[in-house]
Amino acid sequence: MDEMTQVRALRAEAAAPDRARLASGRTRLTEAARAGERHQGLWRRRELAILAVVAAVTAVAVTVTVLLGGTSPGRKVEPAGTPNASLKGLSAAQLLKQAADLVETEPDSAVPGADQWIYTLQMSEAPAAAVVEMPSWIRYDGSASASEDLARKGQRPQLIVTPLHLENGGEGDDRSPREMYRVLTALPAGGGQTLQFLRRKNAVADRAGQTRAESDYTEISVLLGAHVMTSKGLASLYRALATLPGGKVTDHLVKDVMGRRVIVLTYVRSGTLKSGEADQWLFDPQTYRITGTRMLLDGKVVGGNSTAAWAVVDKAGERG
Repeated sequence: MDEMTQVRALRAEAAAPDRARLASGRTRLTEAARAGERHQGLWRRRELAILAVVAAVTAVAVTVTVLLGGTSPGRKVEPAGTPNASLKGLSAAQLLKQAADLVETEPDSAVPGADQWIYTLQMSEAPAAAVVEMPSWIRYDGSASASEDLARKGQRPQLIVTPLHLENGGEGDDRSPREMYRVLTALPAGGGQTLQFLRRKNAVADRAGQTRAESDYTEISVLLGAHVMTSKGLASLYRALATLPGGKVTDHLVKDVMGRRVIVLTYVRSGTLKSGEADQWLFDPQTYRITGTRMLLDGKVVGGNSTAAWAVVDKAGERG
């Protein structure tokens, strides 16, 4: 049985949090930062995970390490100091095709061993809350995840390891990073071919009332949140996304929550940018890799996460 067949029962609409947060409250707040990050577990829609982060971060902001200044509701995204003139007039399709051509040539990082862990450090933002540090770990074979408890001020955080069973239909609709990696390696090179492949395998079940483009976008956005990404797989996803409507490139670089200059690609899912929901994908302007995501509601930023660090380590708690 191929890997895509194993995941075809997954559901995008369910209300559980994301991938490594199954047992014990789905491994607390840390994995909630991986919006994409994870959708009914791994495959749930990104906006639900981000909204969970908004509520959680607001509730616990006083108990975690405050790294940067707070934000305010309806804040405007701050432009970077030096606008990038090459972005002016650039369409979403043009940006994504350029990005695909570049990332496809990059070498892949080493594939983790089954017993190794993937460490991710996210900076999570929400309106009216401080930006907070969100470290998390997940074993490559999906057998465990780990997080740090929300220690009180002056106390050292304690590592909490949660046993999981994410492979081969183990727990809920989640899948291990290893299974996700295998799915990505199976993607065809072309954008149209990738869409046909995803539609045929139906990895993320179509929801009632969704248009074909909305279903395609859900499939692609879920896969873009994989913990381990292949260069060719990422290029395939970019080319597939380039065929969909609703994308718009901000015509200048923007500062993310960490102060880094990023390219912003906005995708409107319903209504218009001023009336409805939209995703913002943040790209490194040098590598064209995704460094973070934001959610917009009625044109306002209501939550998001930016990746500060990523590493393959030998045990939970290590940071590379």
